This record gives sequence, C-alpha cells and structure tokens, in this order.
Amino acid sequence: MRLSSSLLALGALGVPQALAWGSLGHITSAYLASDFVSNTTEAYLKDLLYNETSDYMANIATWADSVRYTRWGRFTKTFHFIDAKDNPLLLQRWRDRNIAAKFVIHFIGDLHQPLHNEDVSRGGNGIHVLWHGSEVNLHRVWDSSIAEQLVNGRRRGKPFEMAKRWSEQLAYEIREGKYAAQKESWLKDLDINDVEATALAWSRECNAYVCTHVFPEGPIVIEGKELSGDYYERAAPVIELLVAKAGYRLGAFLDRVVDGFLQKSDETSISEEL
Repeated sequence: MRLSSSLLALGALGVPQALAWGSLGHITSAYLASDFVSNTTEAYLKDLLYNETSDYMANIATWADSVRYTRWGRFTKTFHFIDAKDNPLLLQRWRDRNIAAKFVIHFIGDLHQPLHNEDVSRGGNGIHVLWHGSEVNLHRVWDSSIAEQLVNGRRRGKPFEMAKRWSEQLAYEIREGKYAAQKESWLKDLDINDVEATALAWSRECNAYVCTHVFPEGPIVIEGKELSGDYYERAAPVIELLVAKAGYRLGAFLDRVVDGFLQKSDETSISEEL
C-alpha cells in the first residue's frame, strides 16, 4: 500500500530545531480541522487513525513532536523546519498512510507559526526575553505563551479542554464571524497536485509576520524585553488568525487528499472488474 505522494511531499517541509506550536496550538488546529472536514474524510480518518471519538485528530496532533526523539523517528527531526536542502523524494520509501496522516496534521500546524519559518537565532530559540518577569526564549513565547494567555489568561488549564473551547470559538468566527468573508481566500494557494508550492506559499505568508510582529525593530532590540504587555496585545490577534487558518486549511487539505485517494481507489476497482 503505497503512501500518498501528497502527504509525503508536505512532510519534507517544515523550522529551526524547535517544537512546532505548543500543544495548545496544535490540538486546537486539529479540533478545528475536524469541525470542517467532510463526513467522508472524517470516516476515513477515524478508520485510518483507529479512533472513533471526536478527538481522532486532536489526540495525535503532537505525535510528530514526540516520535522524532525515538530511535525509529530520529530521522524526522529535520522535517520540522524549512531547509532548502531537504529532498521530498527521500520519503518515497514510506508505505504507512496512518503515519503520513499524523505527520501532515502536525506539519500544517508548523507552517503557521512564524518562527518556524525563520532561521534567526534558530527560530528565536536563542533570543532571551521576559514573560511576566520570567526569562524564556522568544520561540517559546510564540509557540505557547501568547496562545495560553489569550485562551486562559494567566490561569493554568488542561490543553485539550482549552483547545476544544478555543476551536469552537474559532469555528464560529470562521463560519459567521470576523473571518467568514476571508476564509475562502485562505485556500487560494492550495494545490493538491503541487503541495510543495502550497506549503511554501503558506510559509512565506507566515514569515511576513516576523518583520511586522515578531521583532519589528530587529532581533537585537527585543532581547531582554518584557513581552506580556503591549507586545502581547499586538501579537495575540496574529496568533488567533494563524491558528484559525491552520485548522481551516488542514481540513480542506485533508478533504482533497481523501477525495483523490478514494476516487483513484474506485477507478482501480472498476478497472479490475472490467
């Protein structure tokens, strides 16, 4: 059973030596995607992922971040960041669609975190800032801190509960709220026959926020600054928008992959019968 080339090619695109989106962002994107996929795609993925619950995508949204630290999965470390020297053809030996789906659900989330499309100081990992007085790196702020404060204030919360609540809010905004008029434009670069071009278009779009919102005055100026105040207020709407885009795009991407696969399977069956 050959692995879909559409899933494989995306797996070779990814950002510098860091976990993509914190668990909240990934799980939220997965919940959001599951809210928009077709019934056919939902049924297919539940069967593929051996999970009949509403958490079928959310449960594996961070799997790719864990597997790269295993002996088997350590070769996937470079899949998490953009690297012009990556070669998608190296992935053609993969034959497990279950694994491919897990990677895709994760990597589309990766593409929507600006510091996963930026190589300055290893995607911000080497830039030390303050968050409510505690020293953290800038990458962590964009991975997790901003999203967590946006969803739950300064209170602690369980990632799945927070993600589910956030995804429901974003789904409303996409269907009939502030994102309703623009949602279709989010898919203008989606080409299932050229997933590298699709991924690069989304990556470039997110990278633009590095100069406008991540460090608008340059990486040196932001070093040591407290980011939980005015900086947060400017960055939070960007995080919200990008998580919304990630979930909506993931749903559309999966629909097109599954539709194409099932159509090809039907054509093969008819040909064999003839």
